[in-house]
Amino acid sequence: MNFLKSIFTWWNGATIGARFHIGRRGVYVGQDANGNRYFEAKDNSDSYDGRKRRWVIYEGYADASKVTPDWHGWLHYTFAEPPTVEPFLIKAWEKDHLPNMTGTIHAYRPAGALSRGGERQKATGDYEAWTPK
Repeated sequence: MNFLKSIFTWWNGATIGARFHIGRRGVYVGQDANGNRYFEAKDNSDSYDGRKRRWVIYEGYADASKVTPDWHGWLHYTFAEPPTVEPFLIKAWEKDHLPNMTGTIHAYRPAGALSRGGERQKATGDYEAWTPK
């Protein structure tokens, strides 16, 4: 079943084609705490802008918010060296990484949202509805 998923779906990790291309053209760079694996091209022959291409193969469901800030910076060429070579310095004021909660039971639902009963505060009175004369 996993083999068929890897052929026909991209949201359950990488497809067979992507794995083949990355395996042929890329070099394993490292892995983050979430299990995502990172790769960099051996050369820049298939580059769009003269830089070596970089890839991530997600562990499980493919969701870009699962990429930690240190690896995100490396993927987007903010940092020249991957976090395995030059660790990312976390400031005291920075919060821990959280994945995107949209669509889950943990998603933010403001007051007045239908999922919270649909009750909201009355308007402040600065709005006057239009009525035809």
